[in-house]
This record gives sequence, C-alpha cells and structure tokens, in this order.
Amino acid sequence: MLECVMNVSEGRDPAVLDALERAAGSTLLDLHTDVDHHRSVFTLGGAVATVERAARALARDAAHRVRLSGHDGVHPRLGVIDVVPFVALRPETQTIACDAARRYANWSATELGVPVFLYDDADPAHRSLPAVRRDAFARRQPDLGPALPHPQLGATAVGARRPLVAVNCELDRDDFAIARAVASAVRERDGGLPGVRALGLRLASRERTQVSMNLVALERTGLETACAAVRRHARRAGADVARVELVGLLPAEELARCSDTFLAWTGISES
Repeated sequence: MLECVMNVSEGRDPAVLDALERAAGSTLLDLHTDVDHHRSVFTLGGAVATVERAARALARDAAHRVRLSGHDGVHPRLGVIDVVPFVALRPETQTIACDAARRYANWSATELGVPVFLYDDADPAHRSLPAVRRDAFARRQPDLGPALPHPQLGATAVGARRPLVAVNCELDRDDFAIARAVASAVRERDGGLPGVRALGLRLASRERTQVSMNLVALERTGLETACAAVRRHARRAGADVARVELVGLLPAEELARCSDTFLAWTGISES
C-alpha cells in the first residue's frame, strides 16, 4: 500500500478539476480544493504500481490543462504539478516510497520536461520542502531535468516522507498582521512548536485570514496541540479561530489522540 499526495496549482476551474479527478481514477481517496490558494490536493492510495500509474496520469493531464502564467493563488508554488510526496504509511515501507518517488521524478523530468527538486527522504541530502522553495534555482539547481523552469509548467518538488497533517485555522477577521504573527508564534523555525510549519495567508473570497500549518512530527506536536496554540495566540491578539479545516486525510492514530472537546469544537470526525 502506497499513498501519494499530489498538489496541483489549480483550484478554481470546475471543468479542469473534474478532468483531473477522472485522470486520478479509482486511486483517488480525497480531493481538497481551495479557491484562494488556487490549489488542489489529490490524495491517491492503493497498490504501488497502481498509485504510480495514477500519479503519472494525473500529472500528464495537469500538464495538458493547467498553466502557471497568471497564477495568483496565495499559497507558495514552484509549478503546476507543484509538490508530489510519496508517503510511507509504515516505517518498513520507507524504501518503497523512496523508490517510487525517484521513479516518478525521473519520469517527470524526462516525459514532461520539468525540472525536479528532490526533498525529504527522496533526497540523499534530506533537504526539506521549505528549503527547496527557498533555494530553488537561486542557491540550488534541479536534481533532474532542465536547469531552468519550464515556461508553462514551472518546476516540481518530489519527495518521500512519513504521514503528516495539513490543517488550516481560519481566523475570524481580515487582519493579515495577526495571521502572520500567529503563524510565527507557532512555527518551529521561529521558536514555536516542534515540527510545525506555518504560514499566515489572506482569504480574499471570505474576507478573512488563515494560519495554514503542516505538522510534520506528529509524535512531538499533534493536531489538537497545534490548533489550540493557534487559538491561544489569536485570542491574545484580539482574534479567534472561526473554522478548522483539514487538507487531505487524517491518520487514524492522530484522530484517536484528539479529545472529544476538540472534535466537537472543530467538527472533525472519521468521515
């Protein structure tokens, strides 16, 4: 069993999204779309060969239908097929995920002509995704493919990693300064919570702001702890968390660690 969580820089065109969903086929376990991020996250799961075929089919269709030019989403991006992590659902399958990631990376560079940056366990140097975004083309050359971004498709980051949780905490007001301050307060890099990556983003369609988090070390900082910290810092700044939204799937073990009070507050459930 293998999981692949493909991040595509398209979140607004229903016809395109329907086509991409069809391309993913029966491996598609979850689809999360955000108009402000202008981004969709396709979670694929199944047998290794089946997931690899579906990832290539989805990427091929996205390369045909989506262009990076004029993209104005608030989420950072390298390219149309922006991030492609292969996820080891158990520690003993890490090698399988790494091999799948490297096969996909070679295919993407060769067939699509897209520069590829490897990250996490797919990268021999184990560089992180934030490091890729920071250094791509400036301080780091692609691991595979052309030396310059594809004119229509940009570049792709391909990784192999453990499960993580992606979660958005929407604040109850359109104050970008508060969102950025709260993101900094919880972000590990700035002295916040271990394993928390966070961004403050503006949601123009909702006239609100958001703290968008990736929790990459769930054994150190879980979902409830991270969201409670966002709410605590937001309240200190005179705001509050109006909505909590998962992006992709939540590991069952992490759901089991959440209190009934937290689940009632967020509305998160097994379904």
